[in-house]
Amino acid sequence: MSHPTLAEFLKDSPDRLIKGPIAILLIEDGVAVGPTLNHHLKAGFKLILALSPDPLPPHLLPEDGGEKIVNLRHDARNTRAHVAAVNAVIEAAPPNTWMYYGYNAEFLFYPFSESRTVGEMLAFHTEERRRSMLTYVIDLYAPDLNRFPDAVSMNEAMFDRTGYFALGRTDRDGNFLERQLDFHGGLRWRFEEHVPADRRRIDRISLFRTQPGLKLLADHRFNVEEYNTYSCPWHHNLTAAVASFRVAKALARNPGSRHQIQNFAWRNSHPFRWHSQQLMDFGLMEPGQWF
Repeated sequence: MSHPTLAEFLKDSPDRLIKGPIAILLIEDGVAVGPTLNHHLKAGFKLILALSPDPLPPHLLPEDGGEKIVNLRHDARNTRAHVAAVNAVIEAAPPNTWMYYGYNAEFLFYPFSESRTVGEMLAFHTEERRRSMLTYVIDLYAPDLNRFPDAVSMNEAMFDRTGYFALGRTDRDGNFLERQLDFHGGLRWRFEEHVPADRRRIDRISLFRTQPGLKLLADHRFNVEEYNTYSCPWHHNLTAAVASFRVAKALARNPGSRHQIQNFAWRNSHPFRWHSQQLMDFGLMEPGQWF
């Protein structure tokens, strides 16, 4: 079975990028690959680029994926894999194409995502003259590491219901940047001694619209400062959330942390219901003016 590289696909099939929104999913390991692909397929993405070092087994691909899911070869395990992949697709896609990027075992939620497609949501966001959308990466984890040693459980997922906060973001000269904040919380906050300082933020600009010269940076921000803002100047805008097992997996797997962490569950753990309303109820995403 053919497993072309991302570069080959972008060169040979530029017509596939004409209609968005497009999802770029970096497959780092074999955890929850099928559910990840299926979740974003149901969200309504027109094209899903599943990037993996090796071909994905056919049984992991949703049966109704058809030509919407394309498995491409890419070193998704590299720490800067997201930078190379996203910037390559930005350069190849037409201007003003909406894109999303994430990893396996991560699930995009946006307000009313159970009944409205991601395309409908982004159409409204475009009408509000926004070219990007802030997403909060909400850490998911299994309730018991003895039963789930990889820290992943789709059926019994937990998340932190409190402990989220924001700090003002400054430039190199110490001046506060307008409408930009550094958000913290979840496992990165509770186990910060095991997380490098430059990876402790939970904000990510996961949804964005392409334009010439746009570049994703290693810290999940963009080289155009307006893309990194949480809202426009005149009112609150939509935000979304990425429910993610990624940090839990890493903490349970890495030699420096796996023997020091007995469990992720604590007094403020709460069952994750896999529903956008729960995330809005806890203030983890904002519907803005969209009802």
